[in-house]
Amino acid sequence: MKKILVGIFILFIVLFTVACSSDDETKKVKVGISGTDTRQWDYVAEKAAKEGIEIEIVSFNDYVQPNTALAEGELDANAFQTIAYFNQFIDEHNLDLVPIATTVLAPMGLYSEKYEDVKDIPENSTIAIPNDVSNGGRALLLLEEAGLIKLRDGYDGNLTNLETDIVDNPLNLKLEQMVAAQTPRVLPDVAASIINNGIAIDAGFNPVKDSIYLESETAINYLNIIAVRAEDKDNPTLKRIAELFQEEDTATFIKKEYDGALIPTFVPLDKIGW
Repeated sequence: MKKILVGIFILFIVLFTVACSSDDETKKVKVGISGTDTRQWDYVAEKAAKEGIEIEIVSFNDYVQPNTALAEGELDANAFQTIAYFNQFIDEHNLDLVPIATTVLAPMGLYSEKYEDVKDIPENSTIAIPNDVSNGGRALLLLEEAGLIKLRDGYDGNLTNLETDIVDNPLNLKLEQMVAAQTPRVLPDVAASIINNGIAIDAGFNPVKDSIYLESETAINYLNIIAVRAEDKDNPTLKRIAELFQEEDTATFIKKEYDGALIPTFVPLDKIGW
């Protein structure tokens, strides 16, 4: 009997030790981003590490791979896209992904090596814009806001056909569509180029200081999000990472570090249609 009791006691100690080590085990999470600027996620990763969550940041050079890699299980989450782009992409590719939090507004800007003011752009100029449905549509809205074109009534923000989307083009501007990553590279060859925020930063621009026109802060359809697979939407580790991103100290860091180029914007998911 004594040996049995000793055996049970040893077994209990072993099970207890395993349970404790399991609770204390570092949780590893892969988060995909687009571009090379990892500052905001480095900050969140430092906070997460104190809670036993190890965030590995995986950088991509386009706007397609972070979503396909997430859907295929190569990532646990991604954080690179606007809600408008996300909605269009998952619908087009039939992916079972969902947002779990909003992060920042990354204002899209109009940049030029030739002109210092949008009013200086002459007739018959060429302007480069992204060629995907969401970012291309966003670019058209920016051009309208800047007073360069007028869009049809009821325009939904998605690029469909330039000839029908634009109803007035007083300067007879030629809009050249291209992959978003190419928009900074063509600046020497065009009058101006509309460049996504992250791509602009990677190219060495400060959106606030270097753009000749910057998107309004009220563009809620273009808030960036953290996305996960639908099956992981209630995963406590991923939800905790989202909470760490949305804490006030993270917002303060982003405001200071990016000097207005990124605007922390934490709103409930139902405000962006989820």
